Amino acid sequence: MRRVLITGGRGFIGSTVAHYFSSKDIVVRISSRKTTNINIKNGIENCITSDLNADTDWSEALIGVDVVVHCAGRAHILRDTSLDSLKAFRMANRDATINLARQAATLGVKRFIFLSSVGVNGAISMPNKPFTENDVPAPHSEYAISKLEAENELFVISKTTGMEVVVIRPPLVYGCAAPGNFALLIKAISSRVPLPFGAIKNLRSMIFVENLADFIFQATINPRAANQIFLISDGEDLSISEVIRNLSNAMKIRPFLLPVPLGLLRVLAKCVGAHGAVNKLCDNLQIDSSKARRLLGWSPPFSRDEGFSRSV
Repeated sequence: MRRVLITGGRGFIGSTVAHYFSSKDIVVRISSRKTTNINIKNGIENCITSDLNADTDWSEALIGVDVVVHCAGRAHILRDTSLDSLKAFRMANRDATINLARQAATLGVKRFIFLSSVGVNGAISMPNKPFTENDVPAPHSEYAISKLEAENELFVISKTTGMEVVVIRPPLVYGCAAPGNFALLIKAISSRVPLPFGAIKNLRSMIFVENLADFIFQATINPRAANQIFLISDGEDLSISEVIRNLSNAMKIRPFLLPVPLGLLRVLAKCVGAHGAVNKLCDNLQIDSSKARRLLGWSPPFSRDEGFSRSV
């Protein structure tokens, strides 16, 4: 592998992946909509591209590239103002991905890594039955629908062109500067406000962003990863109350957890318009990541405690 193109290279996951690959003495090129000094200082090539859609021209970004790691996409829309949100998700996550993959295959890219989502499997896993790669997809949101449709088209492109495809479906990705609910949780703990999750005994899989970057690297170099789907996690599932306690310990803050029953918590959350966030934090969502360990011999380089410590 001489050069890798990482789309979304200025984002939370993409920037971590870019610097990880750069540390392996691989020429890294990121695509973004503007340049940044940090990437220039670290010797990372920056290629400016337009918005993600079916007509984006990737010809300059793909010159000399052997592997594409496609992290860019539309997600974390807390207040969606688009008139047709499914259309918007499909444009950025399905159509743009298909367009990039076709151009990559035409220009001789050998492997295409696609960062999808565990949401393709579903929103809630049943007790003692974690999601696996063999489950029938059950996307629970418009975002997840667009990711599944992109996955399906990528494997069609692979069959017709010979370009290898690897699909990765991570659960919640946490780390320093993580967006979404994890960032809100860090802020709440830092503020020392009471958190009503003391009675919640759910189990959720998560992955530290640097563990994810390490797995993505393995997915680019291991021949056995070709044309496979992987669910990936730290391998240590926690309840939301355990997450808060672990993060509080890493921040050297005493956790302030109130034992509010789950049913009452859902009612209160619905009254204030926060039921979506509460459901994501309190429902079960476990994945079985044994395929990555068995097929690729991968194990996460950072433990849960190390991940939380580095996150805060």
